[in-house]
Amino acid sequence: MTQHYFDYENLALRYEPFPIGLASPLIEPTLYSEMVANWPSTELFRQMPRLGNKFALSEKFNRKQYYSAIRSTPVWNDFYKWIKSRDFVYGVMDTLLEHHIDLGYAKHPTSYQSALKTIKSIFKGQTPHRGAKLSARFEFQMMPANGGHILPHTDTPAKIVTLVVSILDRDEWDPSYGGGTVINRPKDIRLIYNQLNRQSTFDDMEVIDTFPFEPNQAVIFVKTFNSWHSVRPMTGPAEKMRKTLIINIEVPK
Repeated sequence: MTQHYFDYENLALRYEPFPIGLASPLIEPTLYSEMVANWPSTELFRQMPRLGNKFALSEKFNRKQYYSAIRSTPVWNDFYKWIKSRDFVYGVMDTLLEHHIDLGYAKHPTSYQSALKTIKSIFKGQTPHRGAKLSARFEFQMMPANGGHILPHTDTPAKIVTLVVSILDRDEWDPSYGGGTVINRPKDIRLIYNQLNRQSTFDDMEVIDTFPFEPNQAVIFVKTFNSWHSVRPMTGPAEKMRKTLIINIEVPK
């Protein structure tokens, strides 16, 4: 039987300035504790200064170490297989559809349905959007509590939906450190349109809302031309790390 890790029953969305919301509690407590306890070793991560002040371990960054960590850890091996499944990808799409967000990919299409839609679209001279196949990947991400941050951006055009899953013990993080996912809006209206994902600065942005960094939750949002978001510089001790899983559902290149 396929393990379903995430529970979206309590997903609460806002729709402006772009679709974004919070699902909590997300994961069954015993399973969540196992994920927290088996977080990969810090030395496996690669620092990513171009994007802010963060460390990443993923299919793209330190790929060999990433797959080694997954294959040697049962909870992450099982999680990886689920993230790569159609059940996960179209489960997210169907959940969003239930909240009035139709991205054109819901209803878990069969291979036959997908091919048929693609052929019909081509004959009509249309881009075969609804027949397109989606994929998913996830990254282990860490940011130091003393200054860790992610600069304001909107995500690359290939991304469709992102989930930011917090991985921490109940008493591990002091809210005074910061670390929340911030919804931004440019102060200059000319910067609002950002389909191609140029980075900006914190000074150029208003803070519309913040989802505090708390255990067992996912911030879920849709990539749009104005899905500006960030993590502002944190103010905690150097030994503390903001640990998250960054899950992207995207159109393969």
